[in-house]
Amino acid sequence: MTLFIAIAGVAGRMGGALIRAANEATEEVRVVGGTERAGSPALGKDIGAIAGRPPLGVLAAHDVHAAAANADIWIDFTAPEASLAALDALDGTKVRASIIGTTGLSPDQEAKVAKAADRIAIVRSGNFSLGVNLLASLVREAAAKLGEGWDIEIVESHHHRKIDAPSGTALLLGEAAAQGRGKALSELRLGPRDGVTGIRPHGGIGFAVIRAGGIVGEHEVVFGAEREVVTLSHKALDRAVFADGALTAAIWAAGKPPGLYSMADVLGLPRLAR
Repeated sequence: MTLFIAIAGVAGRMGGALIRAANEATEEVRVVGGTERAGSPALGKDIGAIAGRPPLGVLAAHDVHAAAANADIWIDFTAPEASLAALDALDGTKVRASIIGTTGLSPDQEAKVAKAADRIAIVRSGNFSLGVNLLASLVREAAAKLGEGWDIEIVESHHHRKIDAPSGTALLLGEAAAQGRGKALSELRLGPRDGVTGIRPHGGIGFAVIRAGGIVGEHEVVFGAEREVVTLSHKALDRAVFADGALTAAIWAAGKPPGLYSMADVLGLPRLAR
């Protein structure tokens, strides 16, 4: 059975990657709708052509309700406000699940996503890569085994167009490390460093951010003791890895009841506490 999907932000980098990934999985999924922001030059254009693929006979629209009219799944990697507005607009459509990869949501916005999960299945993740989610499990285990005597620093690098920091993936890894130590990330997270910062607080989790060029996504978790350092890392070579993961999540979520899920659920990994 073919799963019908609609994609938010079809002219964006992830939107294009999702369309191309769906085009390569023609027997499993079919793109039947897509949106773009008001004023976008992509509005009214075929979304297949927008993504550099043969025309799909589907035009980019601004209205979410119309774009999702024939869709089973909504996939959204846009901006917090747009993602929340789309969840509201999906009410009354046949969409039964949403895949949300949008990062930079505030606690209040996260709560609104959780509320929307009362009526549809939502897979929410800061990263849909299989490798990153496996990395999170390894980080949690390492943090638990190494203990508070080891400093934890998370270094993330992305392209210069990314507007939120630290990345959703860096925070995901931070949550994994904190869980390994039996605490919430909010208790252990260290603030940005600038100027004379003094001695590093014991047991905290620090973040460093790099924004340069066209870096797709690189994450490194450093565990440092006085006499040795352990480093766990992941490097994304192509945005297709996130699109493939999102489509895997879409297929998985299609048969699930309303609720808030994560990629750990999709992959059968232990879930991170949030």
